[in-house]
Amino acid sequence: MCGIFGVYGANDAVTITVAGLHALQHRGQEAFGVGVFDGQNIQTARKVGLVSDSLARRDFLDALPGSSAIGHVRYSTVGKKDGTDTERTRNAQPLHTITKFGEIAIVHNGTLTNARVLKRELLEHGYSFQSDTDTEVALKLIGATRGKNLIDRIQNALPKLEGSFAFVILTPKKLIGIRDKHGIRPLVFGRRNGAYLFASETCALDVVGAEYVQEVKPGEIFVIEDNLFASYFFDEITKPTPCIFELAYFSRPDSLVFGRDITKVRKNIGKVLAREHSVHADIVVPVPDSGVPAAQGFAQESNIPFEPLGLVRNHYVGRTFIEPGQDERMEKIDMKLTVNKNLIYGKNIVLVDDSLVRGNTMRLLLIRMRRAGVKSVHLRIAYPPWRFPCFAGIDTPTKEELFAHDCKTNEDIVQKVCTEIGADSIGFISLTGLYRACDAVFDVDSLVFCDACVTGNYPIKLID
Repeated sequence: MCGIFGVYGANDAVTITVAGLHALQHRGQEAFGVGVFDGQNIQTARKVGLVSDSLARRDFLDALPGSSAIGHVRYSTVGKKDGTDTERTRNAQPLHTITKFGEIAIVHNGTLTNARVLKRELLEHGYSFQSDTDTEVALKLIGATRGKNLIDRIQNALPKLEGSFAFVILTPKKLIGIRDKHGIRPLVFGRRNGAYLFASETCALDVVGAEYVQEVKPGEIFVIEDNLFASYFFDEITKPTPCIFELAYFSRPDSLVFGRDITKVRKNIGKVLAREHSVHADIVVPVPDSGVPAAQGFAQESNIPFEPLGLVRNHYVGRTFIEPGQDERMEKIDMKLTVNKNLIYGKNIVLVDDSLVRGNTMRLLLIRMRRAGVKSVHLRIAYPPWRFPCFAGIDTPTKEELFAHDCKTNEDIVQKVCTEIGADSIGFISLTGLYRACDAVFDVDSLVFCDACVTGNYPIKLID
């Protein structure tokens, strides 16, 4: 899961891109980068860390003039996640190459599930690689594929890719937005004062004063050149299966994703959760920040007072879920949340969180709440039990790291949560309830969303 951005036809393209990346920082915290066409060449700059660490510097921005740019914030699911800054920067994006039809730079959100197979084929044909990311495989595949022009090559190359992907591609003359045929990862198109933009979420358009126009469609290649638009499709379009976890957790609450208002969806989730798992308690406390809307909905539906400051978050600590390793996650969790003892002492609490994936945060929180004198903690989770690995852009590649992976029934999960985490009771929203909250109908015979992390039903081919 990464954040991608692009702008075409703006005098301050890199400044706009930096602002867009700031708005998308929740999608990736490991590294960032920009690529700018300066009128002669595409210049790229990539760094380890947060956008604010370097890109907000005026001297950095002034060194990258141009009217078209792309940007990326990285959350790694493929490629080296540790090592020196030099090694990690090598896997940062944009990635850049020169083809028969000129320069091309690319940013990518998603995961290719046949990258290893394609990479072996490209190596056998003499291609070399500077990174170990699946994004470079896509870039080299485009360069290696035949076609009478760049768009023709892209159209011919993309059907060979399996998995999830949203790309933004920059050339000296074009800005191109692409989504895989399943539409698993979001990508939107907007405009601003004669400029045109692509972004992972609408919040990035809002922050730069751009107007949201439309989603890039699943399977679409959307091309901007000379202020004209062209649309191509590269594969037979099946029924889209966008990622339901985007709605429940990943996307920012002020975004419109897959045509849905994220805040409204998450409040609906909380209301459904309250109907499915009612409880008598004194207050409803969210796990901030992503658990807040669901907790608000739960409190409204159950008529239990909402207490947003029962837990206080340090906003100088980023999202722990997308940290690249267990050590980093645990270190950040320890610093991120503080129990507000004055508000929870002696109370029966409904604690609402967006999901329970690895269980790291919840174990620590329950220990701290008990020490702070809470009377009881009734845990309510705004996502069904996460049982299966994700291979479509979220870094949960093995079953063993998932809290509920060895639980065959809901009773097993309840017992494990109450025993290992220490909750007095536990309730997960049902999958049908989650669909209902997302204004969709669950159908076991026809996927509406990608819910493979819950059901094990993968809409993509798992080749590697």
